[in-house]
Formats: sequence, C-alpha cells, structure tokens
Amino acid sequence: MRKFGSTAVTAMALAIGMAVAGAEDTPRTARARVKDIASVEGVRDNQLVGYGIVVGLHGTGDSSQTVFPLQTLESALERMGVSLQGNAMASMLQTRNMAAVFLSGTLPPFAEPGNKVDVTVSSAGDARSLEGGVLLLTPLYGPDGQIYAEAQGPMVLGGYAVTANGSSKSVNYPTTARIPSGAIVERGVPLALDRMQTLSLLLNDADFRTAETVASDVNHVLGRAAAHAVDSRRIEIQPAPNEDIPALLARVEEVDVEVFPPARVVVNERTGTVVIGGNVTLQPVTILHGGLVVNIVSHFDVVQPNPLAQGNTQVVQQTTVQAQDKPANRIELREGATVDDLVEDLQQIGATARDIVSILQAMKAAGALEAELEVL
Repeated sequence: MRKFGSTAVTAMALAIGMAVAGAEDTPRTARARVKDIASVEGVRDNQLVGYGIVVGLHGTGDSSQTVFPLQTLESALERMGVSLQGNAMASMLQTRNMAAVFLSGTLPPFAEPGNKVDVTVSSAGDARSLEGGVLLLTPLYGPDGQIYAEAQGPMVLGGYAVTANGSSKSVNYPTTARIPSGAIVERGVPLALDRMQTLSLLLNDADFRTAETVASDVNHVLGRAAAHAVDSRRIEIQPAPNEDIPALLARVEEVDVEVFPPARVVVNERTGTVVIGGNVTLQPVTILHGGLVVNIVSHFDVVQPNPLAQGNTQVVQQTTVQAQDKPANRIELREGATVDDLVEDLQQIGATARDIVSILQAMKAAGALEAELEVL
C-alpha cells in the first residue's frame, strides 16, 4: 500500500480515520441536551470594540512612519492637561515605546455594571511586539456607539520577538495579546425575561424533524402542550401565567432529545483536512484518476569567445521542459461501499490532499456522495 508523503495528508487521513472508526456502528441519530443544540432568542452576546494605546514597550512599538500613534499620544496628553500645540518639538516625539492598538471583547448576556470581561489587544500599526506593555484606560463601544465597558491593565502574550545584530527570532504572534478580566462593564444590555409573553428556542442547525422532536419532548417534560415548532429552526414555548421564567428555561435546557444531524463532508484544502461524518452514504461509482506533471528546469551557461576572436562573453539561458502524463488509476465502489472503503482505495492510488478534494467534489457532482460538501 502506498503511503501519503506529506504532513497535511497525514492529518487528513487521521481526520478521516477518526470519522470512519465508528461509521458502521454509529446510528443515524444521536441524543443531546436542548442547551447544546439551541439558544434562547434574545439571550445573546454583544460585540465590543475600542481603540487605545499600549505603553511601556522596550523599543518594539510603532515607528515614526505611522502617523496615528503620535496623534493618539498628543490627544491623551491633551486630556491630562499637557498641551503640545505650538511646541516645535512635538513633531520629533518618538513612539518606539508605545503602540496603537484595537481592542475587541464580548459582552455576555445579563452582564451588569461591575462585571469583568476578557479583551483581546491587537496592534494597529507596525509595532514588532507588545511584550511588557500596559494598556491605558480605553473605552469599549457597542454597535450603537455607546460605551459599555472600559479596559486597562498589563497584557498576556503567547509569543515573543527578539532582534539583535541583524538576526531575529519570532515565536507565535507577539503583536496580539489578551487581558483576562481586563475590562469592567459600565453599562448592561437589559433583557426582562418576566415580561416576555412567548419564549423562542432557535436551533443551531435548522431541521424540521429535530424541531418537532424538541417540541414534543419539552411538552412531555412540562406535562402540557406549551411548545410547538414554528419552522425548521424556531420552537415557541408559552409560559403559564405567573410562571418562573428562569426555572422554566432551566428545565427546558436540560431536556434530552434525539437529534438528526445532516450527512456532511467538511474539506479544508489549505491544511489538507477532510472530515467525513459517519452517516455519509456512497452510491456505486467508478473513479478514474490520473495527472499531468510538467517540469521546467532552467540553468545558465557562460559562453567564452576564442582568444583571437573579437567577441564578448555572454550568459546563455538553457531551458529544458519535461512533461509526463501519469496513467489513470481506477477505483470502483460497488453497492454497499463504506467510507472506509473509499479511504482505503484513495490511499492505495497515492492520492494527495488536493486530489481527494477534487475527487470528493466530482463524486458530489456525479450524485455518488449523498452528503453536504462544505469547503472551508
């Protein structure tokens, strides 16, 4: 059996192997809690963003070619009572020990003033590293332009960058850092559950059968016909008069239901990863796979004229083109073939990651792959 020759293909084979390991024994249905497959409408996160400066860097900040860090520094000093207007030395300020950064964070549902959230800090200029820096007080804005949190503090990096005597070494991404619990919530997003006349569950993956099953199981647990499926994603629940809404949602989220995941094949050509679900079925098909290899080699020869000739020394490029058409390999999948059979046959013909992606796409187009093909 011919083996794959690259790390990407090895990762792909492992991913397929993990999916195939239980393919024959895995039923087409599975069980999960409602809280794992659905969310409550209105109970959601909110994205926050801000712009600030990081100070205290060891000469790894933004260069003078980046204009906005200097403008940010002048604005910050102005707010603190230090005016640089009319100062001839203002244009000579150095920003090597500071960096302009963007902040991103997530405001969780039911967050109240005083709660703390994590923030991610990313360089906005040409800083080499944020190591050792401290973020100054920075407001975080929501999509409506209102301030919902303020962040400040030292950062945690997952890498570093060192430069000395013309040599440099970088590990991971030193221009992105994180501040655990670095932002304090100043404004919450109100959501009054007790005023909601109807509760809506939204399935993560739309499916009519799963929606009907969730509604039926919720009604069985509650002992009344309180839930009904509106469409393939929404299930509405009608609370009883004066019912405790948080207690009702706690009972609903713990309901164990039968789910029906779709047959899906996920392909990532960049990393060579292919994940095939256990409920993917194959139809009889014959695959012919070949390839054309073109190899172009160039080298340079120096042509020296004879001693008595009045000529010039010239460099002549010599190019050789070789083309080889590989013979087609044949795979035949008969009735009842499994994903394991497909993987084994592809390994035998020495298919690469890109080959397998093309083969799967062709099988989908031919109707031999009964699954949704998702390319990342």
